[in-house]
Amino acid sequence: MVTLKCARGYTLTEMMIVVAILGILSTVGAQLMVQADRYWLLTSTRADLQKEARPIMYILTRNLRQAQSATIVIDRASSSQPFYTRITFTKIQGTSMTFHQNGNQLIQTVGTSTKILSKNVRYLSFNFPRSDDMTIISVAMTLEKSIYNGKKKALQMASEKVRVMN
Repeated sequence: MVTLKCARGYTLTEMMIVVAILGILSTVGAQLMVQADRYWLLTSTRADLQKEARPIMYILTRNLRQAQSATIVIDRASSSQPFYTRITFTKIQGTSMTFHQNGNQLIQTVGTSTKILSKNVRYLSFNFPRSDDMTIISVAMTLEKSIYNGKKKALQMASEKVRVMN
């Protein structure tokens, strides 16, 4: 009587196919994970910059509206700074205010008190969009943060035509 043994296990071909499939999946999966991580990083950085920029623009525009138009001076804080990066004015209440860029910082000075509003300013500009009306001021600001591999994410905010009410 002949008995047949039932062969158990996998053949070499089956094992090679499984290893090839797992290799392809791990390669694609790793790339997908890197892309998902970068997307999350970009999205969260953009949200952080927006959360930082909105209150700054609100503070700038609110205080500019309360300025005395005859006291507004737009210049630069030092010769190492770009033109139009500092604005100085006196509010109706008599308080002297200055906003200016120093490196990548946005600095607010009220009287003798100084406060850093942001440490992510790439560009800041104040100007008069119309030469015949000095009660309208244009404010432009770009915030920038590093994200990965030396790359940076920037957010441009502009508030056109802030009307000085006094």
